[in-house]
Amino acid sequence: MEAYNLTTMTQFILIGLSDLSEVRYPLFVVFALIYQITLLGNGAILLAIGIEKKLHTPMYFFLANLSVLDISCPSATVPKMLENLLTEKNNISFVGCVLQLYFLVALVGTEVFLLAVMAYDRYVAICFPLHYTLIMTRVRCIQLTVGTWAAGFLNSLIHTVATFNLTFCKSNQVNQYYCDIPPVVALSCSSTYVAEMQVLVIGGVLGVGAYLLSFISYIYIISTILKIQSGEGKRKAFSTCASHLLVVCLFYGTTIFTYIRPSSSQHSPARDRLIAMLYGVITPMLNPIIYSLRNREVKGALRRAFCGRTSSQQGGY
Repeated sequence: MEAYNLTTMTQFILIGLSDLSEVRYPLFVVFALIYQITLLGNGAILLAIGIEKKLHTPMYFFLANLSVLDISCPSATVPKMLENLLTEKNNISFVGCVLQLYFLVALVGTEVFLLAVMAYDRYVAICFPLHYTLIMTRVRCIQLTVGTWAAGFLNSLIHTVATFNLTFCKSNQVNQYYCDIPPVVALSCSSTYVAEMQVLVIGGVLGVGAYLLSFISYIYIISTILKIQSGEGKRKAFSTCASHLLVVCLFYGTTIFTYIRPSSSQHSPARDRLIAMLYGVITPMLNPIIYSLRNREVKGALRRAFCGRTSSQQGGY
């Protein structure tokens, strides 16, 4: 068998799309379009929050960070995927694989933590409205945001070092369309116990902790909303957190679907990789749609941004 290690490995081969070559051009068009919609949608959210002073609040500050993540996360994988679909080369350099895995794990981890922080923000807003401005101060928001990004990137650094500290052998073919921890670890001929336990323990503890924070926050939120006497009051209270709750359900739902379903022997590897592909590019596209369609303030800010710009351009003639 041909063996590879850290001294001789120069590239990996991403075979996640190799059995879909007959539809590679339609896939290229579909995912290029989805990626453009993702960039435009999240860019529009950032524009609306940036120019509308009424949206300079903790809730929209966190939403802006979510939009940055939803732009960055698919940007770590989709451009390379589109290149491979177009050229059918499917190769990625060793350094490129390291960087792709690091940034992907970091950005996904940061989003997990950020969704928990956003749930906490809605918990304070609904359950302690009179103390909201005292609790969610500008400094507190910055501290929470910096903490989520730092935790996500530090968590990824630990996993990336553990993964690429292994000795690789047998093959350099990654059974996915991007470099991820499980398919890269599967190429190792050395003991993977430490790397696998780090993913299980560190990732499990942090991921479950963030999920529990979101879950418990929404238990208190729903309980508080149900205690409101007037129907109008319930509607207004629920409208402030409905979009985020939908995003949380979508994120965790697709995550569970992605990582539980492949364990079943009833599904082909190609179908499971396609599910992972949809998870990686569809969810970031849907998030700005959810927030813009369900949020009157965001829709108003976008309308004023584009209509105001059009009016000013017309007035210049």
